[in-house]
Amino acid sequence: MKKFVRTALALCFLLLGSFSWASDSAIVRFDINTVQLNDKEQVLSIKAIVSPDVKLYGLQQPGNDVLFSSISFDSVFKGYLAGAVHEKGKMLKEMDSSVASTVSYYSDTVLWQQKLAVSVDDSFILKGTINYFYKKNEEYVPGEHPFKIHIANQRPETGDAAITATNNSIETKSLLWIFLTAFAGGLLALLTPCVYSMIPVTVSFFTKRSKTKKEGIRNALYYSTSIVFIFTLLGFLITLIFGPAALNNLATNWIANLVFFALFLVFGISFLGAFEITLPSSWSTKADSQAGTGNFLGIFFMALTLAVVSFSCTGPIIGNLLVLAAKGSYWGPLTGMFGFSLALALPFALFAFFPSKLNMLGKAGGWLNAVKVTLGFLELALALKFLSNADLAKGWRFLDREIFIACWIVIFILLGIYLLGKLKFHHDDELPKNDFGIPYLSVKRLFFAMASFIFAVYMIPGLWGAPLKGISAFVPPMGTQDFTASAASNSIHSSNNVLPDGPPHPAKYYEQMKIYEPEVVTKYGMVTYFDYKEALDVARKLKKPLMLDFTGINCVNCRKMEGQVWSDPEVMKRLKEDFVIVSLYVDVHNDNVELPKNEQYFSKALNKQVETLGDKNADLQVTKFGANTQPYYFFLDANENKLVGDGYGYDPDISKFLQLLDKAKEEYKKRGS
Repeated sequence: MKKFVRTALALCFLLLGSFSWASDSAIVRFDINTVQLNDKEQVLSIKAIVSPDVKLYGLQQPGNDVLFSSISFDSVFKGYLAGAVHEKGKMLKEMDSSVASTVSYYSDTVLWQQKLAVSVDDSFILKGTINYFYKKNEEYVPGEHPFKIHIANQRPETGDAAITATNNSIETKSLLWIFLTAFAGGLLALLTPCVYSMIPVTVSFFTKRSKTKKEGIRNALYYSTSIVFIFTLLGFLITLIFGPAALNNLATNWIANLVFFALFLVFGISFLGAFEITLPSSWSTKADSQAGTGNFLGIFFMALTLAVVSFSCTGPIIGNLLVLAAKGSYWGPLTGMFGFSLALALPFALFAFFPSKLNMLGKAGGWLNAVKVTLGFLELALALKFLSNADLAKGWRFLDREIFIACWIVIFILLGIYLLGKLKFHHDDELPKNDFGIPYLSVKRLFFAMASFIFAVYMIPGLWGAPLKGISAFVPPMGTQDFTASAASNSIHSSNNVLPDGPPHPAKYYEQMKIYEPEVVTKYGMVTYFDYKEALDVARKLKKPLMLDFTGINCVNCRKMEGQVWSDPEVMKRLKEDFVIVSLYVDVHNDNVELPKNEQYFSKALNKQVETLGDKNADLQVTKFGANTQPYYFFLDANENKLVGDGYGYDPDISKFLQLLDKAKEEYKKRGS
């Protein structure tokens, strides 16, 4: 009786004195999913994520009759529950004078797990309620979170479904597949200007030090091993130390893009013959001295220089592999990074094995300088791409679509004129002469010149709003185009007018983000949202599955997916009719999309303060979905549970994407969301 009176008085005190009933769902968030244990058992996992300075009370403990949380299930599902709910997390305890008893609470996260007995043919919607208490600023706040989740025996998929699921998750692929893919990426990186530009420096280094064949072989092994070590270990440590978004943030950060712009601009001007790029004399002296005392440190220094200079080109390629390291899978990224760096190191090792061949190449005549000048023009074009990335990220709008296209047209026209021999630079030789002593143009140079002119002519209609699908992934989005000639193009800026029976017009962040909408969205009158909560509310209202499109302003593969896959008539029909789409840009960090102060928070996953819409979307992708690459698509029901397990990354196979959409829609219907 005494215990009952004490409990009743405590309850009255709390209710009358200090309860705040305006519960904020952002203070305590729930992530609910299921895991198949064996053929007959599943585990329902409820992860509660607590905001800082909040105490979330755990399940009822002996001696505490007031401040605790609980999970209840509809009585109809009693037969499926195997045992009681188990609680996992860093439990803290304290004496609470308000209730005169010891209470247990969590200040970070807590995991509640309920075993379920699920037979092979079982399929049902499990319904329940989370009744929780938390304390914030000396206020006791109760909360209630009803939930429902589709439960079915998750037998291994077979046939096309299994193939699709395998293709959509790199973690399920064999290490051999990862190695071969990464090896191909390393070969591709060799073709990028920032890697190619290091070849002359490397050649000079080895030709000076490889006086004998034995020494050349040793230097080659040192150099290639150093490249493998640096790219494998250093890149791996970057992700572990700075978090899964480190490389992605570097590739999309406006300051980093300005640095890359300056780097490419300097290399481009140098390749055109304005000046020669050489390492500082102090670096060369240090390398020489190290080479004379064992040679390894000097060679390692050269390999490190390659890694630093080429990072702007190699970073995006290796980013997907490093994401796996942040998710806890170590063999995957190690194998992938080893394959990538091996491909990158192999040609340099071969160059070092045969230094005399490289010397012959360096003296081969004017054609080598022509290649260098051609690369100079290409680097100027790529420099503009990095400048465009920074411009888009900050919203400066000084390099809009038509200006960017005009710059590229001029660059490639000048390249064509140069290849025809009509434009000369400082180090250029005269064209070779025929038997009659007349300068002539080789057929190869003629065809390269034609290709450059054709590309320039192809881009000209883009000045008036042509979509330019072949390069749409590289030019700024159509929303930055100030003028379009055709009636269809003139309707681009008003194409988001929504029909009366269609979804409501996007509101939050729309004015700031509409310029980034890709051409496929504006052209076909799609409605895409830019705020996760707004899109989720619309999806619940329209009773449609929610498609999360994690994308980026400067994401090349995102534009490829939109231009090649989304634009397909069948895909477009499904996207417009069957789904609510939210485009979550992870690389938008300008002042126009800064979050209100009360919405800013510190992200442990990103290890930074979340202040912009881009940071918020990146944090959502990493913490809730365990991914950090773009594009990446996830499908959710009304309860924010995944409809398709692993989501879908970059794969421009239209048939696979159609299967994915159909599967997500069918699963949504089964759950009755």
